[in-house]
Amino acid sequence: MRAAEAPGLIAPPRRPCCELGARHGVAHCTHGALGIGPDRPRLATWCLVSSGLSRYVLGMQELFRGHSKMREFLAHSAKVHSVAWSCDGRRLASGSFDKTASVFLLEKDRLVKENNYRGHGDSVDQLCWHPSNPDLFVTASGDKTIRIWDVRTTKCIATVNTKGENINICWSPDGQTIAVGNKDDVVTFIDAKTHRSKAEEQFKFEVNEISWNNDNNMFFLTNGNGCINILSYPELKPVQSINAHPSNCICIKFDPMGKYFATGSADALVSLWDVDELVCVRCFSRLDWPVRTLSFSHDGKMLASASEDHFIDIAEVETGDKLWEVQCESPTFTVAWHPKRPLLAFACDDKDGKYDSSREAGTVKLFGLPNDS
Repeated sequence: MRAAEAPGLIAPPRRPCCELGARHGVAHCTHGALGIGPDRPRLATWCLVSSGLSRYVLGMQELFRGHSKMREFLAHSAKVHSVAWSCDGRRLASGSFDKTASVFLLEKDRLVKENNYRGHGDSVDQLCWHPSNPDLFVTASGDKTIRIWDVRTTKCIATVNTKGENINICWSPDGQTIAVGNKDDVVTFIDAKTHRSKAEEQFKFEVNEISWNNDNNMFFLTNGNGCINILSYPELKPVQSINAHPSNCICIKFDPMGKYFATGSADALVSLWDVDELVCVRCFSRLDWPVRTLSFSHDGKMLASASEDHFIDIAEVETGDKLWEVQCESPTFTVAWHPKRPLLAFACDDKDGKYDSSREAGTVKLFGLPNDS
């Protein structure tokens, strides 16, 4: 079980390495924040201190002051585990504990439900879209299958049987391969055209989230020991293992520009890494609970992170400065920035005692809408 699934998990206390880090809510000095000593010389050990808010932060804060409206849209009959935008930004898909996926069309400033996709026999834990075809998406389920769907026909075009209960999935940047991980820490690589398994890897550690780098030549896994494991692709040979966090490393995301990737951990820290140097350049420490989900904005300049805290932190990537805070009434499971505009989709744990029994759970939410919409 991933740490993100453990509702009672309490994050260990963290100490910023300097007073400025404490004041700004950013653990600028990575050796203190990550528990990394001088025996790890490849990691940055200097302090980066922001002297003031950047022009970008001030500009985006001004934008969000006029675009801070949030709307919710009924998507499922149970809690939503995953949301993702199609590459053209026209559609938002969601996967749920109710065993279905839903797809919405984005029309002006609202989501209009297009279809509900049924067929899985268990919870849909994660989904993702084809990186360049806006009509195809894939779902991973606890029913030991993945399903590829085409929004043009609204039908499942392929069902691929796997060996275990699937909990994470990603599509390679070149669109040729789908990787799926299960609860037994097996990652299967599936040919997206033939729908047959190309390779399978059993890992001896708890695999949390998986992702290719933007260049498609390396494959990254976050694990239960706080490490980032990097494999060459397609050879799947170990390249490096990075001790990224002192506790469970839960999630990983690459920025669209290919400059950074970010990881979130059970220590409540988000760490930002240089893709080429594999060096941690800064940390974000405003959350108090295990970081469940991350998303970079389309321009790679903003990073949204969320946890059981009742807010989503939006930071400027280059400085770590707080840009905005999206208030939530319950823990957040999944966040996803729109691929072309500053619009954030997310989903929370709806069952927090505030819903009456006559109302269905399972909403997706949008932040960044005009206040007068």
